[in-house]
Amino acid sequence: MRKNSIKNTRINGEVQKELSNIIRSGIKDPRIHPLTSVVAVEVAPDLKTCKAWISVYGDEKAQADTLAGLKSAEGFIRRELARTVNLRNTPQIRFVLDQSIEYGVHMSKLIDDVNETEKDDENAES
Repeated sequence: MRKNSIKNTRINGEVQKELSNIIRSGIKDPRIHPLTSVVAVEVAPDLKTCKAWISVYGDEKAQADTLAGLKSAEGFIRRELARTVNLRNTPQIRFVLDQSIEYGVHMSKLIDDVNETEKDDENAES
């Protein structure tokens, strides 16, 4: 099976949807931040391993706590994933912190700051 095959893409989407459901409603660990989302999932073509990119809205402590909580609940998450998604093998999940949303918000703020200073400079000249 090729890495970007239609079957693999469909499996990635299904696993991402189910992981989101499990994290949102199935885990009762207080370390996991309520605003945690699964940004992307990449299941290996042999269905043995899976990388899940996680985005956490909050400071670095909340992100570290959420990753620790997810790693400790990995067995439960894998069992629930096996129960809900019918695959030959249930993949071993590795959680990776995704900083892209936070980076995008930061860049947007920088652009807004530059636009504000340009408006202030134009108003000061006239």
